[in-house]
Amino acid sequence: MTTLTKTEGATAPTGPEPFLSVRDLRVRFSTEDGIVKAVDGLSFDVERGKTLGIVGESGSGKSVTNLTILGLHNPKTSTVEGEIVLDGQELVTAGEKEMEKLRGNKVAMIFQDPLTALSPYYTVGRQIAEPYMKHTGASKKEARARAIEMLTKVGIPQPKTRVDDYPHQFSGGMRQRAMIAMALVCDPDLLIADEPTTALDVTVQAQILDLLKELQQEVGSAIVFITHDLGVISDMADDLLVMYSGRAVERGSVREVLRAPRHPYTWGLLSSMPRLGGDTAQALNPIPGSPPSLLNPPSGCAFHPRCAFTAEAGGDRCATDRPALADGRAAACHLTADQKQRIFIDTIQPRLR
Repeated sequence: MTTLTKTEGATAPTGPEPFLSVRDLRVRFSTEDGIVKAVDGLSFDVERGKTLGIVGESGSGKSVTNLTILGLHNPKTSTVEGEIVLDGQELVTAGEKEMEKLRGNKVAMIFQDPLTALSPYYTVGRQIAEPYMKHTGASKKEARARAIEMLTKVGIPQPKTRVDDYPHQFSGGMRQRAMIAMALVCDPDLLIADEPTTALDVTVQAQILDLLKELQQEVGSAIVFITHDLGVISDMADDLLVMYSGRAVERGSVREVLRAPRHPYTWGLLSSMPRLGGDTAQALNPIPGSPPSLLNPPSGCAFHPRCAFTAEAGGDRCATDRPALADGRAAACHLTADQKQRIFIDTIQPRLR
């Protein structure tokens, strides 16, 4: 069942008219154990020509959010509420035929696991050419030439020969590059990249990131970039959204969030990263505990069971009251601005040096 509701006060940053606007998005899945609250009241905007980075631990709702934008959830087992508007078109209530016209053309996704996303029954070239023929009306000859061109762009050696190979004949990194070629073949207006460089070595990773930047410059694409690599995010993104337990806990420009984070969860993510030139004998500072169950998420602030600063924020308040995420540069936390600044300077910043 898919329904559309609008919740009063569900806002995101204001400014130029966004190309993609998500408001109060809620995604739930029915399971034998109960209802999984995968996304719980998420709002954000992405402008044309800009890149929004989304970070968070596994299970925080990043991939579910982007699969929902593409309309790829089973309506028999999922419920979607809220509003997703792409270039003025509402997607939550759009039919399957409308979504088929958009997927691979106006919006495309680089999936995290190319081994399952690519069909083993068809050649790589055919899988790249198929959406190009469907959305542009190109002939088979033109589409094959386009497939070879895209394989060349993503760094596949001997593309005129490899275009006729099957996915099992490609290495893991080459399959990932083929998946990227398929996503970019129609020059999408919105590109969703779900961990697109995970399986690649650093040299190819840099090539792929440069390719995504070139696409953005050529056609003004908006990009939603999901990754666990904060180094990649700092290079790719304009704005950053930090997710935890299906919710946004912090957002702002990538420079603001990475240089002066305001949420204890963001502090934990940054503190747990190894650093070049750091003391190799110094232990990392992992976030204690485990991510919460989405079947029965904690009340109040979802991060409070793992947070070291609940006493300063009022103790019981963190366990009972869900902090709101204000518009613009904001963090959903009960700590005051002065408390956040003091904790960051005295406790967190020394760990990041």
